[in-house]
Amino acid sequence: MSEAAARIETQVPHDEQPASARMQAGTRIFVGQLFRQHRQRVSFTDLPAPLAPEPVRRPARVAVMLALAHKLQAAIDEGKAVDRADVARRLGLTRARISQLLDLTLLAPDIQEEVLFLEAVDGVEPVTKRGLRQVVDVMEWGGQRRRWAGITQRVAGWRSKAARSSTERP
Repeated sequence: MSEAAARIETQVPHDEQPASARMQAGTRIFVGQLFRQHRQRVSFTDLPAPLAPEPVRRPARVAVMLALAHKLQAAIDEGKAVDRADVARRLGLTRARISQLLDLTLLAPDIQEEVLFLEAVDGVEPVTKRGLRQVVDVMEWGGQRRRWAGITQRVAGWRSKAARSSTERP
Protein backbone atom coordinates (compact mmCIF):
# COMPACT_ATOMS: atom_id res chain seq x y z
CA MET A 1 0.00 0.00 0.00
CA SER A 2 1.22 3.50 -0.70
CA GLU A 3 1.39 6.25 1.87
CA ALA A 4 -2.13 7.64 2.33
CA ALA A 5 -3.71 10.41 4.34
CA ALA A 6 -7.32 10.78 5.43
CA ARG A 7 -8.86 14.10 6.39
CA ILE A 8 -11.71 14.09 8.86
CA GLU A 9 -13.54 17.39 9.31
CA THR A 10 -14.14 17.54 13.05
CA GLN A 11 -13.56 19.82 15.93
CA VAL A 12 -11.71 17.87 18.60
CA PRO A 13 -10.43 19.41 21.82
CA HIS A 14 -6.63 19.55 21.96
CA ASP A 15 -6.36 17.19 24.93
CA GLU A 16 -8.30 14.36 23.12
CA GLN A 17 -6.09 14.28 20.02
CA PRO A 18 -4.21 11.03 19.41
CA ALA A 19 -0.46 11.21 19.05
CA SER A 20 -0.59 10.13 15.38
CA ALA A 21 -2.85 13.03 14.43
CA ARG A 22 -2.12 16.74 14.13
CA MET A 23 -4.53 19.62 13.90
CA GLN A 24 -4.57 22.28 11.21
CA ALA A 25 -7.36 24.85 11.40
CA GLY A 26 -10.03 22.48 12.71
CA THR A 27 -9.04 19.61 10.45
CA ARG A 28 -7.56 16.42 11.86
CA ILE A 29 -4.93 14.90 9.55
CA PHE A 30 -3.94 11.29 9.98
CA VAL A 31 -0.75 10.24 8.22
CA GLY A 32 0.26 6.64 7.57
CA GLN A 33 -0.97 3.60 5.80
CA LEU A 34 -4.74 3.30 5.94
CA PHE A 35 -6.76 0.31 4.78
CA ARG A 36 -10.45 0.23 3.94
CA GLN A 37 -12.23 -2.20 6.24
CA HIS A 38 -15.75 -2.77 4.88
CA ARG A 39 -17.44 -2.38 1.53
CA GLN A 40 -20.67 -0.68 2.55
CA ARG A 41 -19.66 1.34 5.59
CA VAL A 42 -16.29 2.95 5.25
CA SER A 43 -13.96 2.92 8.19
CA PHE A 44 -10.21 2.89 8.14
CA THR A 45 -7.77 0.78 10.10
CA ASP A 46 -4.04 0.57 10.31
CA LEU A 47 -4.17 -3.21 9.79
CA PRO A 48 -3.95 -4.54 6.23
CA ALA A 49 -6.87 -6.47 4.80
CA PRO A 50 -6.60 -10.26 4.95
CA LEU A 51 -5.12 -11.86 1.87
CA ALA A 52 -7.50 -13.32 -0.71
CA PRO A 53 -7.86 -17.08 -0.34
CA GLU A 54 -5.90 -19.30 -2.68
CA PRO A 55 -7.95 -20.54 -5.65
CA VAL A 56 -9.36 -24.03 -5.24
CA ARG A 57 -7.90 -26.34 -7.87
CA ARG A 58 -9.04 -29.85 -8.66
CA PRO A 59 -8.82 -32.13 -11.69
CA ALA A 60 -11.36 -31.22 -14.37
CA ARG A 61 -14.36 -33.51 -14.80
CA VAL A 62 -13.28 -34.48 -18.30
CA ALA A 63 -9.86 -35.48 -16.91
CA VAL A 64 -11.51 -37.74 -14.33
CA MET A 65 -13.75 -39.22 -17.05
CA LEU A 66 -10.74 -39.98 -19.27
CA ALA A 67 -8.88 -41.62 -16.37
CA LEU A 68 -11.98 -43.73 -15.62
CA ALA A 69 -12.23 -44.71 -19.29
CA HIS A 70 -8.63 -45.96 -19.25
CA LYS A 71 -9.30 -47.91 -16.05
CA LEU A 72 -12.43 -49.51 -17.52
CA GLN A 73 -10.62 -50.41 -20.75
CA ALA A 74 -7.79 -51.97 -18.71
CA ALA A 75 -10.33 -54.05 -16.76
CA ILE A 76 -11.78 -55.34 -20.03
CA ASP A 77 -8.32 -56.03 -21.49
CA GLU A 78 -7.18 -57.90 -18.35
CA GLY A 79 -10.32 -60.04 -18.30
CA LYS A 80 -11.68 -58.59 -15.05
CA ALA A 81 -14.78 -57.64 -17.03
CA VAL A 82 -16.10 -59.59 -20.00
CA ASP A 83 -17.20 -56.66 -22.15
CA ARG A 84 -18.77 -53.19 -22.06
CA ALA A 85 -22.17 -54.61 -21.12
CA ASP A 86 -20.61 -56.35 -18.10
CA VAL A 87 -18.95 -53.10 -17.03
CA ALA A 88 -22.27 -51.26 -17.43
CA ARG A 89 -24.10 -53.82 -15.26
CA ARG A 90 -21.45 -53.68 -12.53
CA LEU A 91 -21.40 -49.88 -12.40
CA GLY A 92 -25.14 -49.39 -12.81
CA LEU A 93 -24.72 -47.33 -15.98
CA THR A 94 -26.17 -47.79 -19.43
CA ARG A 95 -24.16 -49.43 -22.20
CA ALA A 96 -24.42 -46.17 -24.15
CA ARG A 97 -22.78 -44.23 -21.32
CA ILE A 98 -19.97 -46.78 -21.06
CA SER A 99 -19.45 -46.50 -24.81
CA GLN A 100 -19.25 -42.71 -24.51
CA LEU A 101 -16.65 -43.04 -21.76
CA LEU A 102 -14.56 -45.61 -23.62
CA ASP A 103 -14.67 -43.51 -26.79
CA LEU A 104 -12.48 -41.00 -24.93
CA THR A 105 -9.62 -43.48 -25.25
CA LEU A 106 -9.78 -42.94 -29.04
CA LEU A 107 -8.52 -39.36 -28.70
CA ALA A 108 -5.10 -38.51 -30.08
CA PRO A 109 -2.40 -39.20 -27.45
CA ASP A 110 -1.31 -35.56 -27.19
CA ILE A 111 -4.92 -34.46 -26.63
CA GLN A 112 -5.35 -37.15 -23.96
CA GLU A 113 -2.26 -35.83 -22.20
CA GLU A 114 -3.60 -32.28 -22.21
CA VAL A 115 -7.02 -33.42 -21.00
CA LEU A 116 -5.47 -35.38 -18.12
CA PHE A 117 -3.64 -32.23 -16.95
CA LEU A 118 -6.74 -29.98 -17.06
CA GLU A 119 -7.73 -28.31 -13.82
CA ALA A 120 -10.97 -26.73 -12.70
CA VAL A 121 -10.16 -23.53 -10.81
CA ASP A 122 -12.76 -22.36 -8.29
CA GLY A 123 -15.31 -24.69 -9.87
CA VAL A 124 -14.89 -23.35 -13.43
CA GLU A 125 -14.39 -26.19 -15.89
CA PRO A 126 -11.98 -25.39 -18.75
CA VAL A 127 -13.65 -27.80 -21.21
CA THR A 128 -17.15 -29.23 -21.12
CA LYS A 129 -18.09 -32.86 -21.72
CA ARG A 130 -20.06 -31.76 -24.75
CA GLY A 131 -17.06 -29.92 -26.18
CA LEU A 132 -14.88 -32.99 -25.74
CA ARG A 133 -17.54 -35.16 -27.41
CA GLN A 134 -17.21 -32.93 -30.50
CA VAL A 135 -13.52 -33.80 -30.63
CA VAL A 136 -14.14 -37.52 -30.10
CA ASP A 137 -16.68 -37.61 -32.96
CA VAL A 138 -13.85 -37.06 -35.47
CA MET A 139 -12.05 -40.33 -36.10
CA GLU A 140 -8.74 -39.09 -37.54
CA TRP A 141 -6.23 -37.54 -35.18
CA GLY A 142 -5.49 -34.56 -37.43
CA GLY A 143 -9.16 -33.54 -37.41
CA GLN A 144 -9.29 -34.08 -33.65
CA ARG A 145 -6.32 -31.77 -33.19
CA ARG A 146 -7.99 -29.04 -35.28
CA ARG A 147 -11.21 -29.27 -33.26
CA TRP A 148 -9.27 -29.37 -30.00
CA ALA A 149 -7.39 -26.23 -31.02
CA GLY A 150 -10.71 -24.52 -31.78
CA ILE A 151 -12.15 -25.46 -28.39
CA THR A 152 -9.09 -24.39 -26.43
CA GLN A 153 -8.82 -21.07 -28.29
CA ARG A 154 -12.37 -20.16 -27.26
CA VAL A 155 -11.37 -20.31 -23.62
CA ALA A 156 -9.64 -16.97 -23.00
CA GLY A 157 -6.05 -17.34 -21.88
CA TRP A 158 -6.36 -21.09 -21.43
CA ARG A 159 -3.31 -23.30 -21.54
CA SER A 160 -2.99 -26.67 -19.90
CA LYS A 161 -0.01 -27.65 -17.76
CA ALA A 162 1.24 -29.93 -20.54
CA ALA A 163 1.13 -27.09 -23.08
CA ARG A 164 2.90 -24.72 -20.68
CA SER A 165 5.63 -27.21 -19.87
CA SER A 166 6.22 -28.04 -23.54
CA THR A 167 6.71 -24.36 -24.45
CA GLU A 168 8.93 -23.67 -21.43
CA ARG A 169 11.45 -26.37 -22.29
CA PRO A 170 14.74 -25.12 -23.78
